[in-house]
Amino acid sequence: MNAPVPARSYADLHEHIERLDKAGLLHRIDHPVDKDTELHPLVRWQFRGGIAEKDRKAFLFTNVVDGRGRRYDIPVIVGAFAANAEVYRIGMNVSALSDIGPAWERAIANPIAPRVVETAPCQEVVVAGRDLAMQGLDKLPVPISTPGFDAAPYLTATCVVTRDPDTGVQNIGTYRGQLKAPDRLGMMTLAVTRSGGFEHWKKHHAARSKMPVAIVIGAPPVVAFQGPQKFPQGLDEITVAGGLAGGPINVVRGKTVDLLVPAEAEIVIEGFADPDCVEPEGPFGESHGYVALEDYNLIVDVTAITRRRNAIFTSIISQVTPSESSVVKRLAYEPMYLAHLRDTLSIKGIKRVHLHEPLTNLRKVVVLQFARGTPRSEVWRALHATLAVQAIVGKFIIAVDDDIDPENMDSVVWAMSYRCNPAKDTHVVKFREHGHGPRSTHGDEPDSAMLIDATMRSAMPPLALPTREHMEKARVLWDKLGLPPLRPEAPWHGYSLGDWTDEWDRNAAQAARGDWMERSESYRQRRRSGITPNTPTRSIEGTEDDEE
Repeated sequence: MNAPVPARSYADLHEHIERLDKAGLLHRIDHPVDKDTELHPLVRWQFRGGIAEKDRKAFLFTNVVDGRGRRYDIPVIVGAFAANAEVYRIGMNVSALSDIGPAWERAIANPIAPRVVETAPCQEVVVAGRDLAMQGLDKLPVPISTPGFDAAPYLTATCVVTRDPDTGVQNIGTYRGQLKAPDRLGMMTLAVTRSGGFEHWKKHHAARSKMPVAIVIGAPPVVAFQGPQKFPQGLDEITVAGGLAGGPINVVRGKTVDLLVPAEAEIVIEGFADPDCVEPEGPFGESHGYVALEDYNLIVDVTAITRRRNAIFTSIISQVTPSESSVVKRLAYEPMYLAHLRDTLSIKGIKRVHLHEPLTNLRKVVVLQFARGTPRSEVWRALHATLAVQAIVGKFIIAVDDDIDPENMDSVVWAMSYRCNPAKDTHVVKFREHGHGPRSTHGDEPDSAMLIDATMRSAMPPLALPTREHMEKARVLWDKLGLPPLRPEAPWHGYSLGDWTDEWDRNAAQAARGDWMERSESYRQRRRSGITPNTPTRSIEGTEDDEE
């Protein structure tokens, strides 16, 4: 008699979807939707249609068809992991968005080994051997992500499990998989990011031994979130997932590969990657926002497909950012990078790290926010250190003060325009990797990065907006008049930046009371002759040049 699956401290995908539904974060689509031409474009509209991030939701498609009239009995969900930050928070099982960073830090510092079980929901249905010809990959409702450009349906929301043949340590990575036949797919393991799967394949290539692969689809969220992360080589991500869950992740051994996979996964595709031959793979719309053209990539010969009886297929919105894949990375990367700069390197004054998301895909533009008055030595230490967090992160790294909203690029450009002297406050670092991006004519020529200090060097005049008290009073009047709803954007009120006197403060208050004419005679008494217009009064009054 099979032993029951032990109790667990984490949600599987089905339970996660129920939580999203209760939170009002799920669209359930029962209308027939073509997986190859309509499904991803429909979800894409919530990322490109002017919908605020907080209003984006997961989409569960229950009536999936294709252009040839086939109907699929497995539903498809898109956006279940990170349609917005709240969806991700629910998957992380933390109380607030601010708890996400500390949860990752604790999990990395306190990994928990998985628990091996004998039976598992992910193996309720097993298709292997000759049965794959009739019940293989083509029977799964795999969507086309970028209709009009992609060469085939692609697996996207994957946790690809491989194992280091030398150490035996497993790795989880998110790699795309192009369907080619019922029992064969192409897989791209990104070489420039030093992915664990690629490093493992290189060892198998050297030994001329086939690499066992398990492509997990629909893992429990705390496991699914591991794939996009970039941990040190040799760290088994399933143990970090256990740290997030606060208990061991149930795993089961594959049916045809000697790999441990999440027991509560929806679907697992088992197989072996050819150690020598590669096949053309692509084109495919990639997360850097351009179409990745056809390359030679790995061949995976499928040996089994196992799944739940009531499996749900997961797909992820990637390509042009913002996207689901960029939200997954941003919410984990930003607090982890901040912790590295602030806690590991003890950089003083650093308050926030923001990875610019729209169109640039997080890695190219990084904004560091500092407390006002932070020493320049600390600012520059952080600018240089950010380049070392990951080899492919940082093409433009910009330091700003804490009155600048790092998420508002208008504010960042404003700071660069008035607080940065390009001749003194920028530095170009040569010989950088190109990282994840479209191919161009640069060939093997190294890239570079620009570090920009846009923090204030000295006191500046106040921001030219009405002060907070006047704006707040006007807001009350606005609402009373029934004018359109407001969405305040920082900065929405003026404030001092250090170059302001008590006298000017008194003059402004006097003007607001309507008593501005009381200073008429004092202006008359301060008249000077022989002075060029636009000369600051404080450069004359009270100095040796003041003839009066």
